[in-house]
Amino acid sequence: MALADDTTPPGKDTYIITLGSTVSVGPTYPGSRRTSLSAAPDFDWRRLGEPEENSTPDDNFDLSLVDLGNFSAGPVIGIRDRRDERDEKALRGLKRIKIDMDAGLFAQYWFIPDAWRVRAEVRQAVFDNSGLVVDVGSDYFLRAGEHWLFSAGPRASFSNGAYAQRYFGVSAADAASNGRVQPYDADGGLQSLGLTVSAAYHFNEDWTVTAYGRYDRLLGDAANSPITSQFGSANQFTVGIGLTRAFRIAF
Repeated sequence: MALADDTTPPGKDTYIITLGSTVSVGPTYPGSRRTSLSAAPDFDWRRLGEPEENSTPDDNFDLSLVDLGNFSAGPVIGIRDRRDERDEKALRGLKRIKIDMDAGLFAQYWFIPDAWRVRAEVRQAVFDNSGLVVDVGSDYFLRAGEHWLFSAGPRASFSNGAYAQRYFGVSAADAASNGRVQPYDADGGLQSLGLTVSAAYHFNEDWTVTAYGRYDRLLGDAANSPITSQFGSANQFTVGIGLTRAFRIAF
């Protein structure tokens, strides 16, 4: 393996590897009114000569194994939020939620290639049995000149009962320990509706900076939960900025 350049011998497979990081400020946990800083790595790869596919900063990491023109699908992984009383004193006595990974499948279809897509992710918790989530979104991408790429689109998130109860439910034991809330059973279903917008600036073929914002409005049992209604907020805002660098590598 070596960094590729114009002198790379014929016959070698050359890939473009994109590495970077995104720093964001968003809800400390689902339903929180407080915000905290977090960072996540960015990674992508493609063969030299393949066009770079447009994506949004809130896409989870995926690997396309099925590629049928405008349709693609494959595995996807994401991160589940943590929560404990260090995030909010009012949470004292409620069960601690550890950070976790989820995994599943994604599928997307481009109604207009490189301009309008619909994407869905179905992800199940890997370790802590915190249930299933389904994220659905549609995005429109617009290029402005040689350097700018803008996107915007709606979001909808669904969850099953295990996820809803883990993050928004309150058991009788936790309610007694906390002393400020009543027991609450949270059911799954439509959890939130929202919107994501982003702007990417390509300095050149290698360096790109991307800024984005996302708003989600919690609904149903997620919004009515005492964790949201008493301690937090149904309005969830996230803003972030990322920087990536592309490398050409020959194998």
